Amino acid sequence: MRKIEIIGGGPAGSAAAISAVLEGGTVQIFEKSSFPRHKVCGEFLSPEVAKLLDGLRVLDEFLHLNPNPIRKMALHFGPRARHCNLPEPAYGLSRFALDQLLLDKARSLGARVIRERRNGEPSDTPRIVASGRSSIAQRGRRLFGFKAHFAGPVDDVVELFFFNRCYVGVSSVENGITNVCGLAPESILVTYGFHVDDLLQGFAALRARLQPLARRMEWLTTGPVVYQREFANPVLPCVYRAGDALGFTDPFTGSGILSALLTGRMAGASAATNRSSELYLRDCRAALARPYLVSTLFRTALKTGLAAPLSALIPSSALFQLTRPRFQFGV
Repeated sequence: MRKIEIIGGGPAGSAAAISAVLEGGTVQIFEKSSFPRHKVCGEFLSPEVAKLLDGLRVLDEFLHLNPNPIRKMALHFGPRARHCNLPEPAYGLSRFALDQLLLDKARSLGARVIRERRNGEPSDTPRIVASGRSSIAQRGRRLFGFKAHFAGPVDDVVELFFFNRCYVGVSSVENGITNVCGLAPESILVTYGFHVDDLLQGFAALRARLQPLARRMEWLTTGPVVYQREFANPVLPCVYRAGDALGFTDPFTGSGILSALLTGRMAGASAATNRSSELYLRDCRAALARPYLVSTLFRTALKTGLAAPLSALIPSSALFQLTRPRFQFGV
């Protein structure tokens, strides 16, 4: 059996481990953090994750965690709001629950989890890098993410609020909890002394949305956040990047976890079957090029103030579909 090293035990790394084991590989996962733990994340799982999780043989366990069904989307630009139904129900599940589920599944199938950071140069042993995104950015122009869980009324809507070059997503997860997660420029956060509550209260529509909710944890922050596309760069032999280590795009697309599971599954299968990293990267480009392009264009529209008028011309449902990765199940 082919030995495979995986750096990182999050959704991409665990999906890679499961996929590699199912293809007959022997897997070691190097993960320095202890699980379960909270992560800054929108915790929105696109409808397509169900088929991916089924292919990873963990769908039943996932549904047993009672993820919150999400059937609608609302986009808020100032006082304007656009609403639509999702083509299929999506899911809300915390990273606290999801990451533990996937890592436990990988372990139960035979993957060995090693609580340490993996160092050293890649060797002939296939290595899947799923250790997350880069964090190098120019001071003063940096972006920071934040997230907290709230208690209160839950619903089946994912709401996206765009204001003052900031983005905040609000959607419910399991156990009657609502996740509030956002991204803001350093320059804006500095004016609020990095007090996230004060930032959110400054936008009327978001203040009204949060009014019936009560925060149940301290704000988690991460950053600086850097958009990157490693699939556009040359690839090393026997090295397969997956998840945010492969590419990090705008969280407002809601396709982050879907992309992590997809690229993790592809990376694990490729490494275990001796498929070259060049061919793997080609498939990643085909799957991710469109959502990355659309999110880049939309981010530019947000910066220039054109997002609101453009959103009136493009159906919200179409924007949702355009930001989904393109792939075929079973490949």
